[in-house]
Order: sequence, then structure tokens, then C-alpha cells
Amino acid sequence: MRRITRLAAAAVVLLTSGCGLESSFALPFDVAPGSIRPVPELAGLDIAVGSKDFTENQVLGYIAEVALVAAGADVRDMTNIQGSNSARQALITGDVDLSWDYTGTGWISYLGNTDPIPDERAQYEAVREADLARNGLVWLDYSAIDNTYAFAVTEEFAKANNLRTTSDMAALITASPDKGVFCLETEFVSRNDGFPGVAKAYGFDPGATEVKTFGTGTIYTATSTGLCNFGEVFTTDGRIVALNLVVLEDDKKFFPRYNATIVLRDDFHTAHPQVGQVLAPIVAKLDNDTIRRLNAEVDVDGRDPAAVARDWLVSEGFVSLPAS
Repeated sequence: MRRITRLAAAAVVLLTSGCGLESSFALPFDVAPGSIRPVPELAGLDIAVGSKDFTENQVLGYIAEVALVAAGADVRDMTNIQGSNSARQALITGDVDLSWDYTGTGWISYLGNTDPIPDERAQYEAVREADLARNGLVWLDYSAIDNTYAFAVTEEFAKANNLRTTSDMAALITASPDKGVFCLETEFVSRNDGFPGVAKAYGFDPGATEVKTFGTGTIYTATSTGLCNFGEVFTTDGRIVALNLVVLEDDKKFFPRYNATIVLRDDFHTAHPQVGQVLAPIVAKLDNDTIRRLNAEVDVDGRDPAAVARDWLVSEGFVSLPAS
């Protein structure tokens, strides 16, 4: 596997100290063009693609890698960096040329704002403008992937109680408090941007509900088996697909929006605008349903995230497999 060939010694320690998922394949893959054609300006260009150390961000990183290989670039795999701050620092310092990040993380964690912007496109625009002005980072095209909080229920419970939105949930538990049984993370129970804030925004009494606390992963199973009626989930988690859960729409836009976006330095983007042009059709194709399925292939089916990324690009016609 071609990994971290350009980092200084100190950065090597930082970026390799917390590896999570590792690809079992030699990366980047050898792929042939599909709708992505060779780009003369990218031929032989060295591009280091990074990612954070969780499934979704790795899959997205590998999607970018495979696409850029098909366009003719020499891609170095820098995925699996531990933590948002380390991944961002690698981008800023030039150890990584391109990575995916999330608008909510950018707006709150990197740019220091306390109040999210409810409209996801408005928050994307605000992050894009502020990060370019302050830090010289370019957020490329908006994507419909929004990895934020939500409540999920089983399909059976949703149909039986006519549930589609969080407002529907609030109305149900106000009318029938005995149905207000929640599985939540311990921290989410008391945070203002968690359960108390949701209750205030949607107008139901949290004291009239029953709350059971679990670790993040356990909540999905507990909800699917009926241990609780409502589970706190992340909207792009693959277990939503695997367990046939229904995500309730946050119709009042209470939770911060976390739209996934490709980020690169302004100097790199200015020198190589073809990178964004190659990736734009892929970004336009991605949404929550798609990334949930891809995440499930890794976390539920046990597939390699790099292979999942490559196979999706092949299935969509962006790239093809080389002739054997």
C-alpha cells in the first residue's frame, strides 16, 4: 500500500498513531476510464488524498482517490487520519492535498461559532466563505450527504402511528406519553443541543418520557428490537438500512447540518481546477440514501471500504475495471 510517503517525521507520528479501518488492498486501485476521462493537466500529478478514521469518511476518501486515478493523477493514499483536528491540520500544512469534511464541523469546531445555521445550503455558503477568507481553504460543491442527528423508529411503528417527521413524534408523545420511550446516548440526554433542546424546539415535555441510555452502536439494535420506540441515530449510518429503520425528518431544522464537502487549499485549487471538475459529477450523485448503503456494506457486510468505493464508481459508470 502506498501510504504517507511525503510526511515529515513529526507528522508521521501524529497521523499514524490512531489508525482505525485499514484497506486490505494495494491502493490506489488500477482502474480504467468511464465517464471520467483522462485529463491531460492531471497526468502524473501527485495528489495526496486524506480522510478521517471512520467508515463514511474513508469511503468518501477512496471515492475521490479512484476517480482521480481514472483521470490520470498519481494518487497517494492518506486516508485514516485520527480525529478531525489532525485531518484538518494535515490539509493546512500540505501533507494532504484533498479531503472531505462536514459543514457543521467547519462552522462550529473550526470557525468557532456557537449557533448553527438551520438551512443547510446557507450554512454551507457561510462555511465556504469564512474558511476561504480566514484560512485559505476551498470548500467545493455542496453535497446532499447530511450526517447529522435524528430520531429513528421501526417501519412497523412508523406506519402504526403515522410518523414521518419529528413534529409527528412530538404530537404522538404529547397525546400518548406512554409511547415516549427513547434510547439515547448519556451525553445527548442532558446537552442543550440534544434531548432538552429538541423537546423545547418541538414543544413536548421531556419529563413525561422514559429515557434509556446506551452506547451509540447499541441504540440501533435496541430500537429495531422494540426496546424503545425512538432511537437517537446519525442520519447516514449504515445500520439504518440493515435494520430497516425509518429516520424521522427534523422538520424544524433543530440539529446542526453536517453536509459532507470536498476541501482543498486555495493554492492547490487555483493551480489544479481540473480536480474539482473531475469530482463534481460524483458529488452531485451522492445523497444520504446512497452513503447509507455504502456504509452498510462496510459496517454490516464487512466489506473493505476501498472496494466499496471502487465498486460504486464502477456501477455508476464513472470508472471501469481494466481489462484482464
